[in-house]
Amino acid sequence: MEFSYFLVIVVAFVILISLKQINQYERGVKFTMGRYQGIMAPGWRIVWPIFQTYKKVDIRVKAVDVPDQKAITRDNVSVTVNAVIYYKVAFAEKAVIEVENFYYAISQYAQTTMRNIVGSVTLDELLSKRDEIADRIKEIVDRETDEWGIKVNNVELKDVSLPESMERTIAKQAEAEREKRAVIINSEGELAAAENISQAASILAKSDGALHLRTLQSINDLSSDQSNTVIFVTPVEILKAFSTFADQANGHKAGKTE
Repeated sequence: MEFSYFLVIVVAFVILISLKQINQYERGVKFTMGRYQGIMAPGWRIVWPIFQTYKKVDIRVKAVDVPDQKAITRDNVSVTVNAVIYYKVAFAEKAVIEVENFYYAISQYAQTTMRNIVGSVTLDELLSKRDEIADRIKEIVDRETDEWGIKVNNVELKDVSLPESMERTIAKQAEAEREKRAVIINSEGELAAAENISQAASILAKSDGALHLRTLQSINDLSSDQSNTVIFVTPVEILKAFSTFADQANGHKAGKTE
């Protein structure tokens, strides 16, 4: 009787220590006598001591901060780049069986890939096509980690640091480019204004008296402000008109004298 009671206690104790909890965001990889047996779904599961072992694998999306990596671009510019990789475990059994430590492995592989990709592009491409370069890194890392049961969701380049001398050079280049655009825009405005003035002058020249009317209108506009001192230069057309009038008057007097 006592032996039976003791046996029940032992069996109950063994069952209790054999119960393992797998959370909803985890999967358990079970081994029986060292051989892979299967995946343990969420809930309470029995793992018999001595004969069986298991390992939990978190299947949530993880963010790996890739440390700063120094690299040299294709045009021989030294840069420092860091990135973030978002991935998740798609096959828990591969993540345990095929690689010793997939957290460490994917970080190291991402660093190597990032240095290789940065070395294959120029500085201008690195600065202007960061999304495309990040997609290339994601594609390579995702393809190479398929054997580990890893699915790479996204790669983002966080920062690209340049030497101080190169930053000053780029700033000067950007300033020169802005000045260039300003000069071009200013010259285009002056050209358009000159064309409009030339067109207006051509129209006024073709109409008799139009220039005189425009001159009188300008004088009238200036006279509204009494604080201005106006210096009026007589147009050549008016002088010619007075000269013609004087010639006609002299001719008329000479005819009378005869």
